[in-house]
Amino acid sequence: MDRLADFVKQRRKEVNLTQEEFAERTGVALTLIRKIEQGKTNLNLEKVNQVLAMFGHELGPVSIQESLKSGDS
Repeated sequence: MDRLADFVKQRRKEVNLTQEEFAERTGVALTLIRKIEQGKTNLNLEKVNQVLAMFGHELGPVSIQESLKSGDS
């Protein structure tokens, strides 16, 4: 979940939005944005995808082997 937390936080900051502004723009609760950025693991995936859609991304299955290979680079 740290990758997700880092991704969302970094992208949010790149577009110069506070957590409150970002929650409003994505149509989710501020608590969800905070949970994502804190690396919490008990999240509603539909809502997470709603947040990621703002950056043209969505969650999906990733091969552990492929993930490890790309992390070695």
